[in-house]
Order: sequence, then C-alpha cells, then structure tokens
Amino acid sequence: MALVGANVAVAKLLAESLPVPMIAGLRCLIACAVLWPLARMIDGPVRLPWDVTKNLFWQALFGTVLYNSALLAGLRLTGALEAGLVLATLPAVIAVGGAIWLRERLPPRQWLAVVLAAGGMGAIALARGGGVEVSLLGDVLVFAGVCGEAVYAVLARRIAGRVPVVTASLWMQGFSVALLAPLCLPVLGEVVVLADPRLAVLLLFHALTASVLCLLLWYAGLKRVKAGLAGIFTAFLPATAAAVALVVLGESGSAAHAAGFALLLGSVVLATWPRRA
Repeated sequence: MALVGANVAVAKLLAESLPVPMIAGLRCLIACAVLWPLARMIDGPVRLPWDVTKNLFWQALFGTVLYNSALLAGLRLTGALEAGLVLATLPAVIAVGGAIWLRERLPPRQWLAVVLAAGGMGAIALARGGGVEVSLLGDVLVFAGVCGEAVYAVLARRIAGRVPVVTASLWMQGFSVALLAPLCLPVLGEVVVLADPRLAVLLLFHALTASVLCLLLWYAGLKRVKAGLAGIFTAFLPATAAAVALVVLGESGSAAHAAGFALLLGSVVLATWPRRA
C-alpha cells in the first residue's frame, strides 16, 4: 500500500512528460513481460473458462485502462496530495458498489464510512484554490479512476478462487495492452522522451511496482493475515501519497487538507475493520 501511494507521485511526474495512453500502455506491456514467466513458474498452464475470461476482460477495462487513464489524466490537472486523498475513498466506493450490484448488506459502520469519505471530499473541495495544480476537473478524473477500480474489485469477487492470482493478472494486463494499443499508435513518436534515463527509470519503477510487486506483496500478506485486517493497511495509500507529495514534489498542504485526510482515514478504517465472528 505504501508503494501504491508513492506511485501517485511517480505517475504525476510521468504524466507531465508522456502522453497518458503511452504511460498506461508501456506499463502494461512491461508487466506482461514480467508476469508471463512468473505465471508459468508459479501457476503452470491454466485453462480459463469462457465466463472467467470475459470477466477478466471487463476487469482490465475498468481496473486497468479506466483507472490508469483517469488517474494519469487527473494528475495533469491536480496535485499528487489531493489525488492521494481522493484515492482514499476507494473502500467506501467498493462498499457502495457491492451493495448496489451484489446486493450485499452494509452494516451501519460502513454507511458511516461512506459519510466520512464524502466529508473528506468536501474538505478537499474547501481546500481547492485557483490554478492548474488544484483543479476540480483533475479531482473528478481521479475519482472516475476510483470508480473504475471499485468496479474491478466487485467483478473480482465474482471469480474469486476460480483462477490463480498471477495468471489472472497476466490476462488482465494482456487485455489492457490490446485495449490501449489503438490509443498508443498515434503518439508512438513520443516514446523518444524515454531516452532521458530519469523518465525511463520512473516508468520501469511504476510498471514493476504498481502492476507486479504490489500484487505479489498484497496476496503474500493475505496468506498471513485476515482480509479485514489487511484492508486497514490501505490507509498507507493516502498517507504515503501525501508524504511523497509534500516532501519530494514540494506541494503545500492546508488545514482543510489535514481535515480531509483525517476524515478519509477514518472512512478507510471503518470500511475495512474486521467484523466480529
């Protein structure tokens, strides 16, 4: 989760120099190159049923293409600090998505988490001033990415346990490359900017951590702790994103940002706290 949060700042730096489809497409391509041998080594040959394959396609569309495209586009218009805070609404949005789509019953504390998340977004709106770095449109785009990731999470529940994690990720990254390829071709010439070693290293870090290492660390952790307890650690996403934005990117925060962070942190903890047996 700390790596995911740090990647918000990395994505902002990349979005300032590369077209959004190029970043997302190359990230998925690099991930495929790494996940292919890992899937063969860890999972072996896996034959996927048609309904699972179709589900993975929709997961790729919403959780990889929409999420990354909206996040990167949003980071062109808003700061990494605000984007990280908006991403903290994810557990609450997933809870609402599960209630609407899967007809899951939400306990009162999860409804409270939704209210706190809305309050945190309101605080961010109060903190917003003029200028490009703190744009309402940027925050809306990042939230659209959150909605895409929430759809991905709800879709993932439908095939939980039916396909190994690494193989599922490989298929999703492969579908993402196919979906992004038509958008990458018109801007293919922009790849020359990767001659800058700094940008090339940032892209490699972004691809290997966000699409490979974070996944392996998360599921390795889930083998050792309960899912509810693991969910609480999603609080590290906005915390790390905020810290990197303030320390590395030199962005400035305000009292309203601090209030928004506190509300969103409370929302994350309430939405993911383990239920009593």
